[in-house]
Amino acid sequence: MIIAVDGPAASGKGTIARALARHYDLPHLDTGLLYRAVAATVLRHELNPAKEADAVAACDFDDLLLADPALRDDEIGKVASIVSAHPLVRAALLQRQKRFAAQEDGAVLDGRDIGTVIAPNADAKLFVKATPTIRARRRHAELHAHGSSLTFDQVLADIRARDQRDSTRNTAPLVAAEDAATLDTSFLSIEAAVQKAIDLVEAARARKAAAGG
Repeated sequence: MIIAVDGPAASGKGTIARALARHYDLPHLDTGLLYRAVAATVLRHELNPAKEADAVAACDFDDLLLADPALRDDEIGKVASIVSAHPLVRAALLQRQKRFAAQEDGAVLDGRDIGTVIAPNADAKLFVKATPTIRARRRHAELHAHGSSLTFDQVLADIRARDQRDSTRNTAPLVAAEDAATLDTSFLSIEAAVQKAIDLVEAARARKAAAGG
């Protein structure tokens, strides 16, 4: 079983994807970490994230980098949003993601183009969203807990800027797949959101079984 979980930053898609992976005993990949690894490599080598050739040169990173907690830093997140808009960067990371999705027992992947590009034939597709203000509150609290001095307004502005970049890029824009179930986490607890996600996956499995899939 392949489960695709898409959505914007701080919508809760990562938390939900990890919970689904535990529930169904499936491997999980946060595909955003791949782009964050590219961003970290760009910064480390003092390259220009807006220059496609520089960003592509940073795609040849060691998988061990994905375990680096520094990838969660907000500055790396901003650069990741920039490098992910380059078509050649997305092409360079495409097969790595597709291989993960093609594992024999299945997988759970979360990102922004899983249901539309990486795993268009996924057994269940979720599009997780929340209002920009609520997402900014979540991200601001997370950053504040890690010592960040960014204000709420700065975080909200960054959230909106990322949404604009992700949804308007020419290659694999952030958009819900036509057959994805929408899950709005704005006013749900983590437990309620996870249970709703499980219910949506089970509904998708039931539909597939009824169709003889």
